[in-house]
Amino acid sequence: MTVCLLLLSAVAVTAAVPAPRALTRAEWPEREPVVALWVWQCLVATVLLCCLAALVLGTAAVFHTVRVQVFAPAPPAVTEAYDLSAAPPWATALTLLLACGAAWTTAMLARELVEARRRRGQARAHLRERAPDLPAGLPSARGPLLVLEDEYPDAWWMPGNPPQLIVTTGALHRLTSHQLDAVLTHERGHARAHHDWLLHLSTALATGFPRIPLFSHFCDQTHRLVELAADDTASRRCGHLTTALALIELNQHRGVLSCASSHRLLGERVDRLLEPPPRLGRRHRALTTAVAGLIPLLPLLIAFAPGLNALA
Repeated sequence: MTVCLLLLSAVAVTAAVPAPRALTRAEWPEREPVVALWVWQCLVATVLLCCLAALVLGTAAVFHTVRVQVFAPAPPAVTEAYDLSAAPPWATALTLLLACGAAWTTAMLARELVEARRRRGQARAHLRERAPDLPAGLPSARGPLLVLEDEYPDAWWMPGNPPQLIVTTGALHRLTSHQLDAVLTHERGHARAHHDWLLHLSTALATGFPRIPLFSHFCDQTHRLVELAADDTASRRCGHLTTALALIELNQHRGVLSCASSHRLLGERVDRLLEPPPRLGRRHRALTTAVAGLIPLLPLLIAFAPGLNALA
């Protein structure tokens, strides 16, 4: 059991510290944001699975009742292979630390979901004030697209079931039909990929564990990569130039394309659309996706290795 805990700790530390720093310095995520999002999710899943597996093994070693429940279906040889009765003192401290971490993670996720629901309710109430003729069932009241009377050009999507796309009359007057199609395709890309859940997860983990590089980088990169992925969705349908012009027309009056703006990402997005970076080859993309998908299996293999060896 000691070897399993040490291996799980080593894998978790590797995935939580050097791996995200190397990934943030790489250039290929800008070319393949969807693949990069998948890699980030796999790294996060690896760390969480390492902590979960270590928590289960540690709890089984510390508490006899839990040990009986966990290994009830297994033959005696499997239980003996883990040597849970000889747990070192540091295993108890690690188990308590992991238990506190699991409780804190659950609390942060619950808090983020509650806050997201509250913000969504406020947004719907605000929309009803701006369009008082809308009934209470706002998401399905007027189909997937809601047009608001407002000279301020804007367009966004509101998560829900189904998602609600919202555009102002100012955007309708400023954008051409092709540019408007690009903007709406961008927002639909967010909705179809359920980016809101990914943003909630990354925000909750970064808020709960701000000193862990993986979670802080995961939050920052997720907010960036979901926009790049939605831009790619729009550019595939409407073209790179049309999508770039739509971003410029929709945002230039806010000054967000200047270098001094806090929304500097918009300038990078426009540059990326006007000069698309070379994409990865299909084989390279498939290999990266497959390798990343195998990384979360490491904690499971480490946790089950003693039991499998005992049965062999």
